[in-house]
Amino acid sequence: MPLEDRITAIETRNARVAVDKAWETSATRRISIAVITYICASILFVYVTPSPEWPLAALVPVMGYLLSTLGLPQIRKIWERKKIG
Repeated sequence: MPLEDRITAIETRNARVAVDKAWETSATRRISIAVITYICASILFVYVTPSPEWPLAALVPVMGYLLSTLGLPQIRKIWERKKIG
């Protein structure tokens, strides 16, 4: 494979990886997962285990998810420091 083709392939892969990373850290992804989690938890609390306070109860897993995503970058930095140095 010619050098130019290899460079083009690497640049294409790098662009794809950059988009994947941007998606993983995007607010759109976090909000989408939170909304889907809320809908699923709402269905659970309305139909499976009926609760008069289902709107509030359904927020518990959503808040857990959102809090975990806020803490992960700091945890990753600590892990990277221990792993690298």
